[in-house]
Amino acid sequence: MSSPDLPQAERSVETGAGGETHPRGAGPAPRPASFRLRRLALAGPTLATAAAIAALALAAYGLPETWLGRTVLGLFVVLMAWQSFTAWQYLYGFIAALMGDRALSPLERRAATISTRPTGLSRTAAVVAIHAEDPIAVFAAIRVMARSLQREGGNGSDIDIFVLSDTREGAISAVEEHEFARIQAWAEREGRGMPRIRYRRRTENTGRKAGNIAEFCQTYGHEYDFMIVLDADSLMTGAAMRRLARLMEENPRTGLIQTVSYAAGRDTLFARIQQFAVRLYAPLSLRCLETWQGPDGSYWGHNAILRIEAFANNAELPVLSGRPPLGGEILCHDIVEGALLRRAGWEVRLLPEMGGTWEEMPTNLIDLLGRERRWCQGNLQHIRVLPMKGLLGASRWHLGVGILGYCVYPLWIAFLGLGTWQAARSGELGLIGYGLDGGNAAAWSLAALVIAIMALPKLLSLGYVLASPQRRADFGGTRSLLVSAALEQAIWVLLWPVMALFAAGAVLTTLVGRVVRWDAQSRDDRSVPWGEAFRLQSDAVAAGGALAVLLAFSGSPWLALWMAPVAIALLTSPAQSVFTSSTRLGLGSKARGLFLTEDDTRPAPELLELHHSRTAGAEPSALGGTTAPWLPVTIEETSAPTLR
Repeated sequence: MSSPDLPQAERSVETGAGGETHPRGAGPAPRPASFRLRRLALAGPTLATAAAIAALALAAYGLPETWLGRTVLGLFVVLMAWQSFTAWQYLYGFIAALMGDRALSPLERRAATISTRPTGLSRTAAVVAIHAEDPIAVFAAIRVMARSLQREGGNGSDIDIFVLSDTREGAISAVEEHEFARIQAWAEREGRGMPRIRYRRRTENTGRKAGNIAEFCQTYGHEYDFMIVLDADSLMTGAAMRRLARLMEENPRTGLIQTVSYAAGRDTLFARIQQFAVRLYAPLSLRCLETWQGPDGSYWGHNAILRIEAFANNAELPVLSGRPPLGGEILCHDIVEGALLRRAGWEVRLLPEMGGTWEEMPTNLIDLLGRERRWCQGNLQHIRVLPMKGLLGASRWHLGVGILGYCVYPLWIAFLGLGTWQAARSGELGLIGYGLDGGNAAAWSLAALVIAIMALPKLLSLGYVLASPQRRADFGGTRSLLVSAALEQAIWVLLWPVMALFAAGAVLTTLVGRVVRWDAQSRDDRSVPWGEAFRLQSDAVAAGGALAVLLAFSGSPWLALWMAPVAIALLTSPAQSVFTSSTRLGLGSKARGLFLTEDDTRPAPELLELHHSRTAGAEPSALGGTTAPWLPVTIEETSAPTLR
């Protein structure tokens, strides 16, 4: 590799007969019995709770005699088993969080204390994979990351920032070239400690992002030991990059370390609600995930560091048999690449609390649903990856959870639809009401258990934050946290039926052969026009209208009251898209202390610099200086990569 005296990858690998590389010592390290116990501690209670729900449902309502009743019962048990799994993840994570350092992996403990000074033992490329993105926004973030690396000290030779462009559009690629020239001139003015910033463009984007990264490994991988994979909307501090590189140096069996990149930096009401919700509810589930998976982690595609030789030699993606959408090129490639690394014996680790790493998210409901449509097809493709030889059980579990995460939505829609029909015919809510209108102890016990598992994730997450003065302050204080959480829950009640109906449709259309286009995402704060909202959500409005008619003619006021939130949510879905895409409402909520996170109450310098570059149009390093005027340039496309 790049350091001939102490090449990390060469010291830590041995090559198999087929050219694949493994950690020295061959094969996965034996997992201690404690990991088996940790996994049983999650699986056992989940299965027991699901069995208890099934038993209580039978005791409360008996074994149905009709196909409709049996179908509703079956759907109810399956869905509540999934909800039980979610609830136990949060309880598991809550207990692990209360254990403090005792629940942390050695890698996590080391990450908290490791120096951010470069050792000179390795070289890393922070690769930013882009395709028809906004070049000005991309290079603004790169400036921030370069400046952050400079602040951490060193001469800048240990980490390069490498832009990997797959852009084919001539106008956009011209702006990329222009912005690259500007940033080179800027880095030269900044002086010592700046990382080298490089750029290359493919005009044939074979294999999409996975092919882009693979081509980099083949062409430039010999120059580096590690690569930090970043998306166009990623941001990472120089300290985080250096910590990751040093952790890889110290852990030669580790092929990949995944960080948690929290959504930040967007100001529509929808984006602010989502940023708040992820910050509030993700930590406990992530703590659970890291605790039970250990070295059998997964790869999320960005904001992670990989050992280049291990990745290049072991993570080549197969082409799935059959035609798209389930066959052909693997679209959601990251989790498969992580599974292939793990199959070769490399540890795949998660750092759930390292910090200093962010991403952005869709800023309105329409764009989020579009992304979910793409991810749905990508995850359903993994049905054909599951039988692949040699994959570890944990890797198959990661793949399976991704598949099930989408497949539950058609089950929910079927349960709500058939359950409403059954309730309209019988005059009782039955299982669609979770047993609340039952007249016996079994029904009341069922209702209590179901409500508990539905509420537990959010209650535990709130309790975890409220128990710490620092965490409360990060969310703007107790009052701000509780009001924001209540509003988020109310808005979620309206958003969930729309998202569930859309995801159910995405699953069904994928299974019948509809192929989705993977175009560049809209990443800016974008307001949704009324016409677009009605055009794209007319099916939700129609479904809401049909449900409202059914409720009106059911003759059951309790059923109408129980299902009214779903009908209202579907009927008002275009209005939800329009109003929640408002930046004015988003900034207004922030001004009133709502939906605050630590990125608002104690923002990192990198976030402030990036925000300044967007609002003032200045280079973040200058903070008061001026930038060169923007001048479009014209270049010719070539079939060979462009490199600087």
